[in-house]
Amino acid sequence: MSQAFVKESEEQWLHEIQPTLAALLVYLTRENNGIRVYKKETTVEKRTGKEAYTMSNGLSYIHDENGRWQVV
Repeated sequence: MSQAFVKESEEQWLHEIQPTLAALLVYLTRENNGIRVYKKETTVEKRTGKEAYTMSNGLSYIHDENGRWQVV
């Protein structure tokens, strides 16, 4: 069977992954069609004072109040 067919139950959302940087990197690489995504820098997000991780895909990610990943 072709891997092009993905069951809907196998789909995963950003807020569902574990709150670790390693899990974020695996998720983003998978979402980027297998092209490796890596952390470029870590800064402090001005609005919340939380660590923001800027990634090679051009987006920054932080943990929300519940410890889940979100895009800044």
